[in-house]
Amino acid sequence: MTNKIEQLILATVAFFWAFLMWFSTAAFSPSIGEFYGLTTGQLALLASSAIWLAPPGRVLAGWAADRLGAHNVFTIILAYSGIVSIVSAYASGIGFLSDFEVLFIERMIVASAGISFVVGIQHVAQWFDEHEIGTAEGLYAGTGNVGAGVGALLLPRIYGTNFSDAFLHLGIVALLIAVVYQWRGQAAKDVATAEAAKANTSLGDTLFVWTRFAAIALMLAYAMSFGLEIAMNSWLPSYYATGFDGAIADLGFTGTAAIQTAAGTFAAVQSFNASLFRPFSGYMSDLWQRKGWTPYPLLSKTQAYSPRVHWLMTALILITLTMVALTLVGLAGILPASVVVLAIFGVTVSFGTGGVFAIVPVLFEDRPGTASGFIGGISTSGGIVYPLVYGYVPNIHMGYAVVALVFFVPFMLFYVWAMRYEADPREHGFGSARRWLGGDGPAPTGGDD
Repeated sequence: MTNKIEQLILATVAFFWAFLMWFSTAAFSPSIGEFYGLTTGQLALLASSAIWLAPPGRVLAGWAADRLGAHNVFTIILAYSGIVSIVSAYASGIGFLSDFEVLFIERMIVASAGISFVVGIQHVAQWFDEHEIGTAEGLYAGTGNVGAGVGALLLPRIYGTNFSDAFLHLGIVALLIAVVYQWRGQAAKDVATAEAAKANTSLGDTLFVWTRFAAIALMLAYAMSFGLEIAMNSWLPSYYATGFDGAIADLGFTGTAAIQTAAGTFAAVQSFNASLFRPFSGYMSDLWQRKGWTPYPLLSKTQAYSPRVHWLMTALILITLTMVALTLVGLAGILPASVVVLAIFGVTVSFGTGGVFAIVPVLFEDRPGTASGFIGGISTSGGIVYPLVYGYVPNIHMGYAVVALVFFVPFMLFYVWAMRYEADPREHGFGSARRWLGGDGPAPTGGDD
């Protein structure tokens, strides 16, 4: 007999492995860089490439989860990414493409396993009730996200500089998980729930979600949290290997393999905290909701889910502050302090990621996959942009403060502006709800924006 706990476990295990595959390239960036003779700029490009397929891929995957059922879509993602991971273990030049260029393309495809996040979000939302959705989604996403930390911490220790064997074994396990997911997975807790999601997958439904100011604000909030998290997963091994090379050498780590292990260990601090505290963030969103806490005067206090919006605002403020702190301790050249701040930073990121997806399934309960795909997909562009900023800012430590001031402050201002409405925020966007949904849309509360 299938139950919601089994479906949560299936989604969580599958996403854990997808996340592990997603950032397995980053775990070997020093050895790949040495093997192919890459520059710091090329390493930044390699780091950002892990995210290139995520924005469009997540948008499509979220819509497909509503349309086809999450268990079917997750199976497809695990199967193709697993096969390409196996193939990448034997990468060699083809025609005018060099060995590295072929590996680059193959690993970019493998990294698209990360689009599965929104599929699991939709799957969990189809099984759990509103009062427990924050905790359930936090358990799914937080436990799954640990895959990046496990990769950074363990893959270099298990495989050394032999990234080919790692890619082979990761792909084989992905195929096995795909078989189990297809065997035991079910789309929703009942037929009516699954059919409701399927019915709301028209072009009008999709454009309705994409044009809501609230959806755009949540997308930017997720770019500040998860977009940032995956950027750091890709970038941190290179950052510590380059920015603290002297301090790492003083600790006795010399040679590519040793430096890679040390840098991966420091990088894993962020990933583990961003993952492990995400269920706590979901719980805190549920707690704020139960207590009715709404401390920010500029944000709406009358929506049924307003306390969740206020909790997320707290997270966004903390993320911005810790980004600036990372720059300050980096400029001071204090490695232990940097790792401590990084650990705190990981917790604040988890507050943001957990906070966003405690709101999305509630705000867009009839279109969970489409909304999750848009918000969780476009936001991953941050994983492309931020590492490029980090890599090309003249001082490697200044990138964090630059991103915080240039990107995050405007993002927070838009979030406040979009979430200030006392009426249904879904009525506010580019075009009215009825324009996109016709007579099925929410009743207008007062003119188009």
